[in-house]
Amino acid sequence: MRIRDALPGDVPGIAAIYNDAVANTTAIWNDAQVSHENRLDWLNARRQSGYPVLVAVAEDDAVLGYASFGDWRAFDGYRHTVEHSVYVHKEQRGAGIGKALMQVLIARAQDLGKHVMVAGIEAGNKGSIALHEKLGFAHVGHLPQVGTKFGEWLDLAFLQLTLDQRARPGA
Repeated sequence: MRIRDALPGDVPGIAAIYNDAVANTTAIWNDAQVSHENRLDWLNARRQSGYPVLVAVAEDDAVLGYASFGDWRAFDGYRHTVEHSVYVHKEQRGAGIGKALMQVLIARAQDLGKHVMVAGIEAGNKGSIALHEKLGFAHVGHLPQVGTKFGEWLDLAFLQLTLDQRARPGA
């Protein structure tokens, strides 16, 4: 397995992983699956914002997982904070791919001078929460019944990782 920046040719694999999560999990709180064009536009928008989209690929370049981050909120005061997402192909979960992607993603956020990385995770997703805890993320919030999927209310857990030890934003 290799981790590299995503290319347009990776979009079908990214879309397949995303669409599986939409159809079969509570990891993504959307009901509609996305098209190839949607994920290509997303990839290009992330690149234009200067944010990475990473893929973990097999020897044959098949996409095993992907990860990215973007602005947490659209206000200037949040410019040092990003929210990320990481998804692994259903047949590859538990093999360390998510952790490997996250380690590179965290380093990229640090390289960009970001101060905090936020994770919004469905509170029942014990695997994702455990992964984030192993990477040093701390629980900072729990919002009950703020979402819905598959006819159920969903709780949102917030975790965060402080990426540096700056005492002040300009330091």
